[in-house]
Amino acid sequence: MSGQPVPSDGTGAAGEPVDPLEYRRAIGRFATGVTVVTTFAGRHDHAMTANSVTSVSLYPVLMLVSVEQDSRWHEAVAESGVWGVSILGEHGRPTAEWLASPGRPLHGQLDRIAHHRGPQTGVALLDGALATLECRTVAAHPAGDHTLVVGEVLSVESPARVEAALVHFRGRYGILP
Repeated sequence: MSGQPVPSDGTGAAGEPVDPLEYRRAIGRFATGVTVVTTFAGRHDHAMTANSVTSVSLYPVLMLVSVEQDSRWHEAVAESGVWGVSILGEHGRPTAEWLASPGRPLHGQLDRIAHHRGPQTGVALLDGALATLECRTVAAHPAGDHTLVVGEVLSVESPARVEAALVHFRGRYGILP
């Protein structure tokens, strides 16, 4: 770190605005795992594909998901206060694509996806996931057009069998053994 102040107005070092498309292209080169985050609100399951999910702390056990503020999932998790994370393996691509597709119907979006209810919160957790976690929201921090939703992890399921991970890189899905 140089100790120099960082511009907080969205401009780069030369004072020029950072192009959001160039930023998206650059950050797309950061390979990530692929998850499905779920919640339950308004008598409906809400689910979406998310790769902006990360561990925050071990003491206490916390994680976060970055959620676009104008998404249905954002509104639902704010109402519910609980959510689940299913980490997808190599066979999860069709699920990831379905739950990332814009305009999909809210009602029945998990009907064709095998899932079970989490023991602590009752949110949907995907069968066959590499691991699943249930969380209770403890903080929500607005960050630009997204909200960083921080959750205390209430339960973890990590099956003994491990398959390859589904990853996202440069706008495409791939497999990491």
